[in-house]
Amino acid sequence: MADILAPVSEARTQYKAGFTHFAEGRTDDAIACYRKALELAPDLAMAWNGLAMALAKQGDLDAAIEAARKYVELDPDEPLAHTALSMLFQQAGRIPEAEDAKAASMQLQMKQGRKA
Repeated sequence: MADILAPVSEARTQYKAGFTHFAEGRTDDAIACYRKALELAPDLAMAWNGLAMALAKQGDLDAAIEAARKYVELDPDEPLAHTALSMLFQQAGRIPEAEDAKAASMQLQMKQGRKA
């Protein structure tokens, strides 16, 4: 059982390292860690979110949007996933898509009893 969980554990370690790099302004290092995490555990939704944010900071909005879409695909009931996608669409000037993603986030928040 431990052998099965090892890649996920290492993926989470890589994700945490990526988060630290991102917080400290080392975007390239963050992206490398997030990508390594996703090689180990492609379904690690939070790593897709981290990758999206780091790619956006680097200015690669198209790749950031694709990563955020993967985040939404993996965790469709998470309002933050839709909010992240909305923000990226907005940065890219894709306002109708940004509004749709924000509406999805707000609908989920209301459904889950959260304040929008």
